[in-house]
Amino acid sequence: MRRLSDRALRPATRETPRAINQQIVLGLLRSHQEISRAELARRLGMQRSAIGRIVADLIAQGLVCEGPARSTARGRRPTILHLDSRGRCAVAVDVRVTRTFLVVTDLVGRELSAVESFPTDLDPRDFVEHLAHEVRRVLAENAGAGRCEGVGVAFPGMLDRSGDVVVQAPALGWRDVALRAPLAASLGLPVVMENAVKAWALAEVWALRGSSLTGDMVFVNVSDGVGVGVVIGGEVLRGRHNVAGELGHLPLNVDGPRCACGAVGCWEAYVSNLATVSRYVGLTLAPGQPVPPEVARLSVDEVVARARRGDAKAHTALLSTAHYLGLGLASIVNALDPERIYVGGEISAAWDLIQPTVRAALAQRALAAAAADVRIVIVAAQEHPRLRGAAALVGAPILGAQALD
Repeated sequence: MRRLSDRALRPATRETPRAINQQIVLGLLRSHQEISRAELARRLGMQRSAIGRIVADLIAQGLVCEGPARSTARGRRPTILHLDSRGRCAVAVDVRVTRTFLVVTDLVGRELSAVESFPTDLDPRDFVEHLAHEVRRVLAENAGAGRCEGVGVAFPGMLDRSGDVVVQAPALGWRDVALRAPLAASLGLPVVMENAVKAWALAEVWALRGSSLTGDMVFVNVSDGVGVGVVIGGEVLRGRHNVAGELGHLPLNVDGPRCACGAVGCWEAYVSNLATVSRYVGLTLAPGQPVPPEVARLSVDEVVARARRGDAKAHTALLSTAHYLGLGLASIVNALDPERIYVGGEISAAWDLIQPTVRAALAQRALAAAAADVRIVIVAAQEHPRLRGAAALVGAPILGAQALD
């Protein structure tokens, strides 16, 4: 049973049932994208008249709009309801160690522009200036998207609970950097920041709430680093200092390679993109060491492509990464026993090649055989899960998901 803090308790009023019902309806709309009043009534076991009043309130608040009636085989064609994102947009930003990606979206997270990117500046002040310039540019080029309600930033590091300060971003070398306030001041727009994989997890919770949100979930993103987000009982795990879930820095070997965080043998040091590419070219790199040209010009996507063309060395490098990926997943399974693990990042493009090795390593270290059969859901890099998470940081509170987390 979830423990409630006395500070979080508020007395119920006559409006409480209405507010709860509105949240349930919004949840169904988020998970189904479109639905009729009749379908809402059937799913919720409520009278059509009661659903009509709830929907009318949501339309009046600008949260729901009506779309074209849906064709049916017979009878009256039902009017379809959607979340109302007309005339409003957000800018979603996914910061990575090497490049920063951004896209204009509606408040539901649908992309309204092409995804663009630019090299990530390693100096925080240069980064803020560069990002602000790019945000202003994409908004100017997509003026038809409507009024920008804010900028959501998915960041690869640990943030304080306010989301204002980067407590530590090992791969970038940032510590105690106030980032949100100067970016918001430069843009003159609201800015919301969140750890990249926590943002992805929040977006998934938002999408599923009101529909099929069951069981505990873990989100693992393997890219420049390894980010992990944990959802327990429908809520993102944060911990006392908002750093819970940093499982990418669990040690696989105390005598292993040095990680960007300063420790040795971290899971990230074995499975990151840099680790995979370095393994392929036969080099071992230390954090802070200049990346040799033969590594810098390669990507995991290219290693995967070479493996598919029959390059045995590329295939071996991927299988080595797969083995270590499975060992890390086993630690997650042993600690949390989740119902599902979502895996994203560039390595996901090789899943058909590496799945047996990942599963074998997971089974090797899992303490319970049943737990080793955890469902693993692969999320392709082309789905931009971190950008979806960044968009949800802006859209979710506006579209009635104040209790998102």
